[in-house]
Amino acid sequence: MSATIHEVIDGIYASYSAHGGINHLRGPNLPSMESVIRIISDLESIMFPGFKADEALNEENIRLTLSENITRVVRVLSEEIYRSLCFRLRSEDPDRRKFCTDEDAVLKAKHHAQQLTLDVLALVPWIRKRLKLDVEAAFRGDPAAKSREEIILAYPGVEAIMIHRIAHELWIRDIPLIPRMMSEHIHGKTGIDIHPGAQIGDSFFIDHASGVVIGETTIIGENVKVYQGVTIGALSVDKSQANVKRHPTIEDDVTIYAGATILGGDTVIGKGSTIGGNVWITSSIPSGSKIYNKPSEYIRK
Repeated sequence: MSATIHEVIDGIYASYSAHGGINHLRGPNLPSMESVIRIISDLESIMFPGFKADEALNEENIRLTLSENITRVVRVLSEEIYRSLCFRLRSEDPDRRKFCTDEDAVLKAKHHAQQLTLDVLALVPWIRKRLKLDVEAAFRGDPAAKSREEIILAYPGVEAIMIHRIAHELWIRDIPLIPRMMSEHIHGKTGIDIHPGAQIGDSFFIDHASGVVIGETTIIGENVKVYQGVTIGALSVDKSQANVKRHPTIEDDVTIYAGATILGGDTVIGKGSTIGGNVWITSSIPSGSKIYNKPSEYIRK
């Protein structure tokens, strides 16, 4: 017998009680992914003015456009940070409900969220300086790149590292939810999965992009180049290891070719090393090393 619409509603409603833990009821509003995506779009326009906007920018109108973008980001991001802080406090202590309901507490919390937003945005000149080095690394490292404009407009690795550098600043300020929402949106868009906790140095270039995974406690030095399909991950996925260094350290001037897998919190890839494609590394290698798989002989008939 076919189900009726009332039976469908009753069945789903009953599941809310039967399968708790994936409901968010009677709690503060959670951050909105739609708002986070708008924030990302505005941040791209702020970081790379004239590249993402439909209208042409010049010296006469750029300050006005910047003011509009910054004002909007402050308003929207402050609200999303406030929601994130409410969520964390309620998760830690359900009795702290007044944080999100008492008028004085709400005003203080929203002021704190706005100050966190302004503190991160104040770093934009420094982050832009780092992004310029990332773009230069891509231009130097890819013979197919015809211009820096092409890199900014079309290279997913540059977009991924741009959002990572913002998300990381939110992460180290202990803001929950939003850094992961940012990184996962870019992950879905570019195929590059960088945890916002990862520490990444200047002049970082991801060539061809897709399938790259960089774990939470990874440390990457300067002038590192990574190709598609590289995993910089953990040997263990046990929950008890959440607060220890689980991911490798990649020192300066390292190149990691496609499909390489490097695992473990104690693993250090020494400065100036080259890691060949499809290798599996779970222990440290000294500076200047070249690690590669010796290919099998081809048999021709």
